[in-house]
Amino acid sequence: MTDLVAAARHIAVLTGAGISTASGIPDFRGPQGLWTKNPAAEALFDIDEYVASRAVRVEVWKHRLAAPAWTAEPNAGHLALVDLERQGRLTGLITQNIDGLHQKAGSSPELVHELHGTVWYVDCLNCARRIPMAEVLPRLEAGDEDPACLVCGGILKSATVSFGQSLDQTVLDAAVAATRSADLFIAIGTSLQVYPAAGLCDLALSIGIPLLIVNAAPTPYDEDATAVLTTPIESTLPSLFS
Repeated sequence: MTDLVAAARHIAVLTGAGISTASGIPDFRGPQGLWTKNPAAEALFDIDEYVASRAVRVEVWKHRLAAPAWTAEPNAGHLALVDLERQGRLTGLITQNIDGLHQKAGSSPELVHELHGTVWYVDCLNCARRIPMAEVLPRLEAGDEDPACLVCGGILKSATVSFGQSLDQTVLDAAVAATRSADLFIAIGTSLQVYPAAGLCDLALSIGIPLLIVNAAPTPYDEDATAVLTTPIESTLPSLFS
């Protein structure tokens, strides 16, 4: 296993919620996942429900206000990927996560491709104005349950990609380019059930790039992977990249 990683000179990495659980941020589909414990919560991530229902928006903003991302710190898994970048072997750090912990750990923003957006900014769905989340959280704390855009009065939403929204094509193109330029693709802490993120594994396999999966639970790609590790991410990655 370490030989596979050591031999690779250009590594593309895809990360999912599993890399952040050791930082206190729950995943979605794991045993303690948000949707596992409360299947109804999945509706909060649908853009049509969000736009149509003030009650849904109120629940979403409650969730955002209490989000562990505001105080979470990177763990050893995040830091190991910073080390990989410093070795000059990282072609791109593609993430399904919205927590910003890769950047907080020290990963270069230009190498981090946030497929599902970021919780650290807020977009107006009417005028497309983007502002820092730090400008909205105090309004929530003051009792504004469904804060509106202060410029046009439109609906505000965290700058994350909900079900029914398209991914940013520029970010997706960068993720594809990072994958194509790699000689090893590593999927870390992701169920590989959400597309187009999981489709990057298909791309890698189709052009002969070995696939290494590091995830506690089985994924649909395990049989096609060169190797699969189910050991804890925060202890596995430092040993892989040392």
